[in-house]
Amino acid sequence: MPKLNTFVVAVMLLIAAYVSQARADPDSDIRAALAANERNDYATALKLLRPLADQGNALAQGMLGSMYANAQGVPKDDAEAVRWSRKAADQGFAPAQTFLGAMYSLGRGVPKDDAKAALWFRKAAEQGDIQAQATLGSRYHNGRGVPKDYKQAAFWYRKAAEQGAILGQHMLATMYLRGNGVPKDEAEGARWIRKAAEQGSAEAQSFLGTLFSTGHGVPKDYVQAYMWFNLAAAGGDNTSAKNRDELEHLMTAEQIAEAQRRTAAWQPTRSGK
Repeated sequence: MPKLNTFVVAVMLLIAAYVSQARADPDSDIRAALAANERNDYATALKLLRPLADQGNALAQGMLGSMYANAQGVPKDDAEAVRWSRKAADQGFAPAQTFLGAMYSLGRGVPKDDAKAALWFRKAAEQGDIQAQATLGSRYHNGRGVPKDYKQAAFWYRKAAEQGAILGQHMLATMYLRGNGVPKDEAEGARWIRKAAEQGSAEAQSFLGTLFSTGHGVPKDYVQAYMWFNLAAAGGDNTSAKNRDELEHLMTAEQIAEAQRRTAAWQPTRSGK
């Protein structure tokens, strides 16, 4: 199962969301603050953002919260990060809601509370936030902050997977392969894990290599298996390197050469949708 550092991912996606929205924001001060932040001129960014945040601008509030979380121009202060992010979240700003869920999940700036974390993840997920959808799926999968419910887990994994989230694709594949929350369907499981593998996930590539080597959900194909193990090994998956080397004993020299050729020609997709 792919591991998720909720806080790190939430902060990264929060920043990406702010960058996207700030560039489109009609307020010139927001765009100027973004430009200052990108050149690490945090003093200027803060000078521009704080008045807007005080006036209730949700984007400015969220960006200010992110700066406190990342010690950008201010001392690191999780409580202050939560305070500003909550102001944005209360206005329905989905990236801030996801961030607030992560803070409750980890007990950073607020007492740890899985139920409140799930509540904020749901608010963002219902607005289409991809990270919140994948995380909420994981919460239902594991019964963390919500009752364990495989059908709900599959529902939210699918929402994230359809937007190209590797975590959602990987976990939805697992649920199809095991028949958890959805009818067991190895071919459908293989289809979703391929989407994650094609985006460059070494763990998904290793998973797909195993499916091709055993013929689960796909026809048994040692050339394809070797290629995916090879890609996963290049991505740092040591188990895949071992699996690839063991597979060589079952392959002809021509098959190995073809697998190597496919590996060299492979390019990740930009989106796994």
